[in-house]
Amino acid sequence: MVLEVALIDVRDPAGFEAAYRKAKSILVGTDGCQSVRMTHGVESPERFVLLVEWDSVEAHEASFRGTERFTQWRGLIGPFFAGPPRVEHFTDVD
Repeated sequence: MVLEVALIDVRDPAGFEAAYRKAKSILVGTDGCQSVRMTHGVESPERFVLLVEWDSVEAHEASFRGTERFTQWRGLIGPFFAGPPRVEHFTDVD
């Protein structure tokens, strides 16, 4: 399992949240996606952190990023981005 962490800064937090609620099912229904969580900054209300558990980095890249699902997802939430999200993958430390 890998954890995708995306730091997302937006121009319109309320609009972004509404768009995310519409787009979430696209991500949740993707093969290899185990869980999805979006968090909202308290001190920085324009900052969000997306946490997605994937079976593997390959599942993220092949089952989502390289498909029409990603185009639909980005089409809904992308217009609210203040800049490109910073996305990295992490694994647990035993």
